[in-house]
Amino acid sequence: MKISIIGTGYVGLVSGTCFAETGIDVNCIDIDEKKINMLNNGEVPIYEPGLESMIKRNVAKDRLKFSTSLKDNINNCNVLFSAVGTPPDEDGSADLQYVLAVAKEIGMYMEHYLVVVTKSTVPIGTAKKVKKVIQNELDKRKLDITFDVASNPEFLKEGDAIDDFMKPDRIVIGIESEKAKKIMSRLYKPFLLNGHPILFMDIPSAEITKYAANSMLATKISFMNDIANLCEIVGADVNSVRKGIGSDSRIGTKFIYPGIGYGGSCFPKDVKALIKTADENSYSMAILKSVEHVNKIQKSIIVTKILKYFNNDINDRTIALWGLAFKPNTDDMREAPSLVIIKKLLEKGAKIKAYDPVAMKEAKRIIGDTIVYTKDNYEALIDADALVVVTEWNEFRLLNYNVLSKLMKSKVIFDGRNIYEQNEMIEHGFVYYGIGRGRMS
Repeated sequence: MKISIIGTGYVGLVSGTCFAETGIDVNCIDIDEKKINMLNNGEVPIYEPGLESMIKRNVAKDRLKFSTSLKDNINNCNVLFSAVGTPPDEDGSADLQYVLAVAKEIGMYMEHYLVVVTKSTVPIGTAKKVKKVIQNELDKRKLDITFDVASNPEFLKEGDAIDDFMKPDRIVIGIESEKAKKIMSRLYKPFLLNGHPILFMDIPSAEITKYAANSMLATKISFMNDIANLCEIVGADVNSVRKGIGSDSRIGTKFIYPGIGYGGSCFPKDVKALIKTADENSYSMAILKSVEHVNKIQKSIIVTKILKYFNNDINDRTIALWGLAFKPNTDDMREAPSLVIIKKLLEKGAKIKAYDPVAMKEAKRIIGDTIVYTKDNYEALIDADALVVVTEWNEFRLLNYNVLSKLMKSKVIFDGRNIYEQNEMIEHGFVYYGIGRGRMS
């Protein structure tokens, strides 16, 4: 079986590589010549554990190829995936210009039956728009070629994307015909060995499923952050509360860890897009609007704690940041809480030294030299007035208290991810503030 994937961003590159791993011939296509040249030279433009070695293995076996030409690859495949970006517009809606541009090009060049699959996260009704654009181009060419459109949203977690694709909880596919259903069933058969199902449904339901899933997870995060903030006011410990509610099987333990807000390429964009879709249909998503509001507040909560501790004066104080990426095991800084924290601290006159295992190159691209980047996390602590834990990388979890005591000017830690034990910190002479861990004196 042969497939083509348009777009070599996070979703397209991971999907194409994982399909190739099962023996499928894959052409990954992108108009970005620099990116395609990098991939053809064995360089990977994104950080994802396990991806680089998998790409090299499948390129060596001639199952995975990279090209800038859709025209040269569209007619040697059975299924064509569209995995181009859908960035949010200023009003929160998903920008479909790249999706529809791809659809137009498909209609310009296709010569035989294809299943055209939208892999990007797109609003309800996008498949209809894609189908119309393709058909318009075929009509211009006076060709009567049948084709199917399908919706196949991705559910990849950055940092765990390979496992998520190779061992999926579920595969959601929206289809319109039995022919498309058979083709997609064959394509995904190698991924069903763990017993989880393909869920075939109508296309609008598939389109909304991805938004609904991410919005539900974002809701759990914001709810728990709201509870954490209340715990801090009344003197409760949110870790105890989390364990108390997480033991209820109806609630579960996932996504109920309080922190400094969600970020990344999916949750913020998808929550906004679902709110916008509802607004366009004269319905207000009241819960999701609150989720978004709570998350905005939560990204600043560490700064509020720092200002309170230093009596609202951090001018010329040195703040060490551990972590810049929005989550561990990725270099992604889109909507990262670190960006909000850095901006607000700099506005108050603070000096910032930061370390992240993989995201510093991306940070430099976004914010330049407004902060100091260090070679490791302990170098960031030299003469620091405070340490802020922003991203819960594993290498930050076990502290060398003697080194911290020697390096830091002031022994105060603001733990934005609650990865340390409060009592242990106090025993070692540190002032410790977490999220929802009782009153801040």
